[in-house]
Amino acid sequence: MVMAFQIALIVFSLMLMLLVLMHKGKGGGLSDMFGGGMQSSVGGSSVAERNLDRITVVVGLVWFACVVVLGLLVKLGD
Repeated sequence: MVMAFQIALIVFSLMLMLLVLMHKGKGGGLSDMFGGGMQSSVGGSSVAERNLDRITVVVGLVWFACVVVLGLLVKLGD
């Protein structure tokens, strides 16, 4: 059971990193360094950005739930 949550945590961590990196940069921070400051035809739609925000929040909540459950399993297992 613990191994399944560890694998899920790794998968959701990678997904969360990719989703955050896909967001459009709002300022002149690190996103400009990686090409976030350039106009792109991929992320021009506000509907796509809102959906990306929603997916990121859901994946973040699932990631947080995995962390809490894994912590409880490890604590109760000892």
